[in-house]
Amino acid sequence: MNAEQIFSLFNALVLLPWALMIFAPYWRYTRWLATSYLVPLALALVYVLIIFSNLGAMAQADFSTLKGIQALFVGAGQAPFLAMAAWFHYLAFDLMVGVWLYEDAQKTKMSHFALIPCLFLTFMLGPTGFLLYTLLKWGLQRKHFAQ
Repeated sequence: MNAEQIFSLFNALVLLPWALMIFAPYWRYTRWLATSYLVPLALALVYVLIIFSNLGAMAQADFSTLKGIQALFVGAGQAPFLAMAAWFHYLAFDLMVGVWLYEDAQKTKMSHFALIPCLFLTFMLGPTGFLLYTLLKWGLQRKHFAQ
């Protein structure tokens, strides 16, 4: 498989748990798939394979400056794979945060309709969804304690 095929496969694969958490949150297979962390683990495996197969380029990287990080993605012929590894890093961690939101919302009995924008924003803009969820949860807890 080439870089584009791997990228397309995992971009599609990550949609499944997100769609299930949003549209079928109480289905038993949603809970199983989300809490098994199979998709983030698959992303992590490919990420590690890419990183270890590009250790030469990584050893030359300067992680202390923005220019150093940019050079990592435009240097040597491995830029597509290193950029893909960075993207998979985002996909895996955003999904893990999304699963945490999903589980926490069910434990605290937060309305699923309140959770949907948080999940969507976590999928699209990572920390934004986490921030919204935290603010919503904090607001709901304050309201609950005020009663």
